[in-house]
Amino acid sequence: MQMKRTPELTHLDSTGRPTMVDVSGKAVSVREARAECRVRFPADVAAQLHDNGLRSAKGGIVDTAIIAGTMAVKRTHELIPFCHPLPIDSCKLAIDWHDPRTLRIECTVRVTHRTGVEMEALTGATVAALTVYDMCKALSHAILIGPAKLLGKRGGKRDVGTLS
Repeated sequence: MQMKRTPELTHLDSTGRPTMVDVSGKAVSVREARAECRVRFPADVAAQLHDNGLRSAKGGIVDTAIIAGTMAVKRTHELIPFCHPLPIDSCKLAIDWHDPRTLRIECTVRVTHRTGVEMEALTGATVAALTVYDMCKALSHAILIGPAKLLGKRGGKRDVGTLS
C-alpha cells in the first residue's frame, strides 16, 4: 500500500525563506490552464448594460476587458513575485452573460514551457473583471467581483478539472 504524501508549499526553501521554484530540471511540455471570474451587477445596472450592448461612456466594455486581461496574462510575473516570465503561446478571453445580472469571464492560456500557467489564467480573468468594474463603476459601486477560480489545467505533474 502506497502512502499518500502530504502537500508541501513549493515557494519556501529548506530554511523556510521565500524562493522561486527551480524549474530547470522539469521537462518542457505544452501546459494549459482555464480560469473564470464573474461580475455581478445590480438589476438596474445590468438592464442598462443590456440596453447599451455592453458599452459605457468609456467605450466597449467587453473589448476593453479582453485587452486588459491579455495584457495581464503577459505581465503576471511582474505582479506575482515568484511567477516565472513565460513566452505565452496563446491567450483567449471569452466574456458573456451567465445570467441576466452576471457576466462570466473565462481566460484560457497555453504555453510550451517547464511550468504551468494557472496564475496567468487567473490573473487574466480577474484583471478583465476589474476592468469591467472600472468601466461600470460610474453606474454603481455595488458591483460584485467573484468568485474567481481555476477551472482546469493540463500538463506538468497532474491534470486538474477540465479545459473545455
